[in-house]
Amino acid sequence: MSFTERVLEVKKFLQKTPIFQNILDEQLQALANIAIPQTYKKGETLFWEGDEGTGFFIVKSGRIKVFKQANAGKEQILHIFGAEEHFAEVPALDGGNFPASAAAIENSEVVFIPRTAFLMVLQQHPTLAIAMLSTFAKHLRRLTFLVDSLSFQEVPERLKNYLFTLSDRNGNANVVELDLPKTQLAALLGTIPETLSRAFYKLSQEGIIEMNGAKIHLHRN
Repeated sequence: MSFTERVLEVKKFLQKTPIFQNILDEQLQALANIAIPQTYKKGETLFWEGDEGTGFFIVKSGRIKVFKQANAGKEQILHIFGAEEHFAEVPALDGGNFPASAAAIENSEVVFIPRTAFLMVLQQHPTLAIAMLSTFAKHLRRLTFLVDSLSFQEVPERLKNYLFTLSDRNGNANVVELDLPKTQLAALLGTIPETLSRAFYKLSQEGIIEMNGAKIHLHRN
């Protein structure tokens, strides 16, 4: 694929993303010119906490987890980003280091927007900054929800909320399948696999869910 063809493909993709959907064509072109497509295999790390914040990422396909890791190895997933979602914008703007790590949980394609070139584009097209501000607000709301969940909800309640959110994403389906391995789900819910298994058992005993192999039947009260 030639450079021109690659830029055109990236431009078409950026146009579909919520963050850049309503910007002018010339602004979109300026972003496509500096964007760098990247691919990562399942389990591969994009960056580690503390690395220099060299830019931000937009997921083209696959899923990327952003997480914190304790010295003992325990992991807390802050969020899992899917197609057309973006992350790591704060260090891309303030020049600080990445405040968390990121890794692919499946084979993934991303579009990387390098910080230095992006700041130059912002200077030429300052209205782009408004689009960035809206993303900060969304990420702040998400982190606030995570803090509330970890602080005030027990693991079974976190699990129940996750399963019903999964159902909502699938059109209020009464039967869902987990979209993550249980080790990753435990890290997302701020617990360990053994405690997660007990939470599944507790919800089953309470009649909230019914396990049938990989499928989970939800009983809405």
